[in-house]
Amino acid sequence: MSTTVQYQYDPTHLKKSGEDFFDPSMLKKHEMVLNIGPQHPSTHGVLRLEVMTDGEIIREVVPHLGYLHRCFEKHAEALPYNQIIPFVDRLDYMAAMNSEHAYVMGLERMLGIENDIPKRIEYIRVLVAELNRLASHFVAIGTYGLDIGSFTPFLWMMRDREYINRLLEWVSGARMLYNYIWVGGLFYDLPVGFEEQCQSFITYLKPKMKEMQHLITENKIFIERTAGVGVLPLDLAINYGVSGPVLRGSGLRFDLRKVDAYSVYPELEFDIPVGKGEMGTLGDCWDRTQVRVLECDESIKIIEQCLKQLTTDHKRTRDFNPQKIVPKKIRPKAMDFYVRAENPKGELGFFFRSTGNTDVPLRCKVRSCCFVNLSVLPALSKNVMLSDLVAILGSLDIVMGEIDR
Repeated sequence: MSTTVQYQYDPTHLKKSGEDFFDPSMLKKHEMVLNIGPQHPSTHGVLRLEVMTDGEIIREVVPHLGYLHRCFEKHAEALPYNQIIPFVDRLDYMAAMNSEHAYVMGLERMLGIENDIPKRIEYIRVLVAELNRLASHFVAIGTYGLDIGSFTPFLWMMRDREYINRLLEWVSGARMLYNYIWVGGLFYDLPVGFEEQCQSFITYLKPKMKEMQHLITENKIFIERTAGVGVLPLDLAINYGVSGPVLRGSGLRFDLRKVDAYSVYPELEFDIPVGKGEMGTLGDCWDRTQVRVLECDESIKIIEQCLKQLTTDHKRTRDFNPQKIVPKKIRPKAMDFYVRAENPKGELGFFFRSTGNTDVPLRCKVRSCCFVNLSVLPALSKNVMLSDLVAILGSLDIVMGEIDR
């Protein structure tokens, strides 16, 4: 049985005002406050962790945000819906296609054109989104190896991610920030020969995934550094609202591609990997990494099924126009609407408030999976060794562009 982590801040350490969280004058004899970040490789961007330690034991951790100043939501209140898509790319810039897919899907439902999207467009969207999911997981796994002292996995993951970047650049013209999935369609159809090149890459990648598993999750040193570390009980994960591999690593088989069954995912066969506590304790850092590794295999299955559909049942035709039903003005009726989708890091949601008389949203709110997943860090890091803090943070796989939005 899992046990709930009892997590409370000690009010004697709080400062009444100022930027820092802890009051140095109230620290006990052996305690001190350390800053990790914001300029630190293991904080994955501009995250500052204010850490109160007793020797090498962490008593409290407080994440400080606000160093990136993305201001996405304020930008969205001043732009037409279709011009917001490039800003959506810059939320989780490791998985821009997935973020675009969620955003566009919400607007299509608001406009009532969701069922009018041609199946070829839907399969292309899922294809590029799953390629981007692979690229995102490769970064997560590779940089996690760097975090805990292994260099080779990072080089291998970046090598294979480069193939995906080239494929997506071929499709969209951009290497990371694509603006490819449009409301009602796509920027353009797949280039001639793309399906064959993509299938060739998948054939190359399958044995590489086996090598990656041997190199990382079956590695003795990796297991010792992650098994039993940063254990997230399922009840605590649910209470904090975490999602994605962080939630599934704690044993809950919850994936919006199955639960909400959006786009053409209901027509595709794939499994939802979950943590099982094979090497340590259910919900530890090893389980979260293992879920990401296994999800790469499932994404490969989805990509192959999409390629089969695109080369047989939904072939390219001379008169196919992926912008045929793209509206000139996107002006939904007055309503409040929320849409969510399964990004590589968890549930990404968009809340829209439309007035009905303009193509600029009155409000566009982002439910960031990275922000919610990061919120559990203080609970996971209480009374652990300082050296384990980096392992715990890396296992959450955060991107600051989506957190400081």
